[in-house]
Amino acid sequence: MITKFFEQLSSNLNELLKNSDEYNVIIEVGQEPNNQTFKVHSIILNSRSLYFKDKLGVITYNDNNVKIIKQPNISIEVFDIIIKYIYNGTFSLETVNISVIFELLIASSEFGLEELVKHIQLFLLENNSSWLRLNFSRVYQASFKNDNLKDLQQFCANIIAKHPKIIFDSDEFLTLSENILIFILKLDDLQMDEGKIWDYVIKWGIARNPSLPPDLDKWSDEHFLALKNSLQNCLPLIRYFQISGAFRHFINGFT
Repeated sequence: MITKFFEQLSSNLNELLKNSDEYNVIIEVGQEPNNQTFKVHSIILNSRSLYFKDKLGVITYNDNNVKIIKQPNISIEVFDIIIKYIYNGTFSLETVNISVIFELLIASSEFGLEELVKHIQLFLLENNSSWLRLNFSRVYQASFKNDNLKDLQQFCANIIAKHPKIIFDSDEFLTLSENILIFILKLDDLQMDEGKIWDYVIKWGIARNPSLPPDLDKWSDEHFLALKNSLQNCLPLIRYFQISGAFRHFINGFT
């Protein structure tokens, strides 16, 4: 039988973080005047985070035998939660603002903290689904940029499939990244007429080609070719057999 004393180990490592004994890494978090330095240990970072392991591998020690890492785009509150988790393996989300929790999720993914990422996704989906819906634009854009957020991606996909106009009629649609649009077009249960989907895709493609004349009658073959090339990864995903014959004369030039 193996006896485990993880609670005491966690407490000891937490004290190590608090006291900063024999630290050899300084992490500068935030930007002035909202910035703070954390004195930490490379052996802990290397063993707990691939992100920091890679970072430390390319940073040289200064004259004081300390490596300095700058993290200007993360809040002190979020990093404080993360570094404590890295050291003692514990954290609590019960009293943390939901917006901060979402920021924590994105940062945890960046730092390669898979266990934390899975837990936070589950926490948000089970306890804060209404907030996710109210902040849908922020949520779907962040989740689709990150392959580690599969649970959030599926949550967003379910909403988009039932309410596609939440994306297609949004202010962000024309600047949507290609990979997000492709993900949406691949949804089998997307509840929108295929002809309308075609129209939206064309509008998206035109927005990616600002040099195209606003008057369609002035388009040359080169203009149509430029649009077709911009949509080469999207056009094969259109279900043409579901589009009425009225559109065929225009569509045939692209397929």
